[in-house]
Amino acid sequence: MKRRMLFASLILVLLLTACSNAGNGGNDSSAKNGGGKGKNDAKETITIAWQPNESSGDLQETRDAIGKMIEEATGKKVEHFTTTDYIISIEALTNGSADIAYMGATSYVEAKKKNDNLVPLVVNSGESGTLDDASYYGWLAVRQEDEAQYKEQDAYSINNIAGKRFSFVSNSSTSGFKVPSNAIVSHFSKQDAYKDLTVEDLMEGGSGQFFSDVVYGGSHQGSAVNLLTKKADIAAFCDTCVGNYVELAEGEANRPGALYKVIEKAEQPFDKLAGEQFRLITVTPVLNGPFIANRDTISEEDFKAIVDIMTSEATAKNESIFLPEDSEKSGLFWKSGDAKFLPVEDAWYNPIRELSN
Repeated sequence: MKRRMLFASLILVLLLTACSNAGNGGNDSSAKNGGGKGKNDAKETITIAWQPNESSGDLQETRDAIGKMIEEATGKKVEHFTTTDYIISIEALTNGSADIAYMGATSYVEAKKKNDNLVPLVVNSGESGTLDDASYYGWLAVRQEDEAQYKEQDAYSINNIAGKRFSFVSNSSTSGFKVPSNAIVSHFSKQDAYKDLTVEDLMEGGSGQFFSDVVYGGSHQGSAVNLLTKKADIAAFCDTCVGNYVELAEGEANRPGALYKVIEKAEQPFDKLAGEQFRLITVTPVLNGPFIANRDTISEEDFKAIVDIMTSEATAKNESIFLPEDSEKSGLFWKSGDAKFLPVEDAWYNPIRELSN
């Protein structure tokens, strides 16, 4: 996506906000609660905004289970606002069109800059049941047939990515933009030829640019599809967002050199890509994203009730929210080890803020 496309997206958001009726990217209902109404005590509905990665139809059961849980805790109706654009979900939360959102860490940090009354509710833990391993993995991947270009002796490397076509997710994505772009700059700026390289230089491709072309998937799934359909030579996306569509074919999961392939009968947008393979060339741990509340529209009572229900043992055992590891369903969270939701403070995301410094 070029800068003009980013500008167009921003204009779209402004228009949608002005009309108080943002577009809905899925089968769930659109946001109907306007901002500026004070605390949520006077409202009968809580709206949850979902980013593109979590807005697909195959994740509706998880969204509905989370909504039902919040309804039981607050006594209020929950509506889901699914989106096709990171910017729309961020704006919906910051302006009060949505009361809660589930976002990646970078989107949360961006939203917090716009509205300081946004507060994390909970985050999903790691297998330990603590914040110590509350992370997922950001991947840089190449097509299996091209892997030799990125291999040096027995290891994979990004040394040969300059001049290639690259796919990011969105510049509001943590593992799909913020982390990989900073890693690329850190790696190449040590060379004289790229000593002045900046993250902004990676946002567009073309003559004289670091990449010959840069495309954006709009979601992690979309970025992976850009790679497999040969719109890009290298792509950034994360393990959890494509885990419902691919399986490990060779190597160790979430390690450089691992080979993955698209499963048979994969849901859209992988439905025509069964058997296609990609190789991981870098793997980076990334902080899990939070559920966030807008304290302009969520009361103290409801905030506490939602945290209590989300961190309860009943929620941790809810197989529609934390799917068993052997489940064949699609889901957002998996019951690996002692995985659960935990309260989280804003300061936990300071490492993500530091990537922008």
